Amino acid sequence: MKILLFANTDWYLYNFRRSLAQALREAGHEVLLVSPPGPYGALLQDLGFRWMAAPMQRRSLNPLRELALVLWLRRLICREQVDLVHSFTIKCAVYGSLAARSAGRVRVNAVAGMGYVFTSNDLLARCLRPVVRGLLRLGLGGAGSRVVLQNPDDVALFERAGLVDAARVRLIPGSGVNCQRFSPALLAGQPDPADVLRVVLPARLLWDKGLAEFVEAARLLKAEARKVQCLLAGDPDPGNPAAVPEATVRAWAEAGLVQWLGHVDDMPALLGSVHVVALPSYREGLPKGLIEAGGCGLPLITTNVPGCREVVSDGVDGLLVPARNPRALADAIARLQDEPVLRQRLGQAARAKALAQFDERLVIERTMAVYAELLGDHVQPNAQLSVGAPKAVSQGASTS
Repeated sequence: MKILLFANTDWYLYNFRRSLAQALREAGHEVLLVSPPGPYGALLQDLGFRWMAAPMQRRSLNPLRELALVLWLRRLICREQVDLVHSFTIKCAVYGSLAARSAGRVRVNAVAGMGYVFTSNDLLARCLRPVVRGLLRLGLGGAGSRVVLQNPDDVALFERAGLVDAARVRLIPGSGVNCQRFSPALLAGQPDPADVLRVVLPARLLWDKGLAEFVEAARLLKAEARKVQCLLAGDPDPGNPAAVPEATVRAWAEAGLVQWLGHVDDMPALLGSVHVVALPSYREGLPKGLIEAGGCGLPLITTNVPGCREVVSDGVDGLLVPARNPRALADAIARLQDEPVLRQRLGQAARAKALAQFDERLVIERTMAVYAELLGDHVQPNAQLSVGAPKAVSQGASTS
């Protein structure tokens, strides 16, 4: 079979779906990766994958340009004789699905979080919301489609809004993490937390990741003369309207509130050098940074919001705090600094959950099971998808 994976950045394909592409290739299928141009396209090609640059501008609202992109995708699907299109993020899900549906191909649409349009209260986001809802209903409906969501809150939201038939929804928790690469062995060389507790927020630098709250928490901890070092690992995302300006991040660093690491290629090394991982996000699909940290056996602090609370159970494998509440975030960090036994217990439980629920092998198996559902119904009788006898993913409920 030939399967097209379509995302809004080459970075996403490389960091989040490379293992899926590798598993498909090892199963004997042809994989075509498509995204807007960027530096990770060459890295994917170096790994032997076919990657193509799409004429896509993430922030474009020009109807003619957007229609041209859908038509370009349709021509590509037909020319390449693609059997299945798997699209990621809302914009790609809509456009990839419209193109695949018009070409008569089956399609899987993975919506990892609700994105800027649904999480922001900006005027632009509120104006776009009804338009995007209509496009989602058009793109995600019809026979030969499945919608993959990452947490039960998003499943409920899609069903309440009537965006898709509930029978076509599958719940798969995230993109998975390699729990052999992210393991407690990385923590062997950790600095002593009694000297300075190192806390990192690993994410794209977007306001809705809770950056303002993290910086204010750092300010509060500094005022209390606590030995805590707050780190930011990530770059601004200029393609996202919620991006924090680089000048703002630099000002935080110059004020001594945070240490800005920029983009980090070697996440295992970074996680091996810190004691706590925090993500005070407003809403997530399923945050990979938290799962990677959990795989390493690090204690987690995050917000009690969709996506995050699927990773952390308060007091069991991490601490949950209210969203948009820097005081609560600072208190949680202080608690983990003061209670080393709690830090250790939470980290061990986070590792166990990562192995049981979020290992990438489980996620890939469930994703291939969705492919098998669709291709079994819509391909020629002699065409087979070999996925090692996958089991179907139950609709509307976690299979973990």
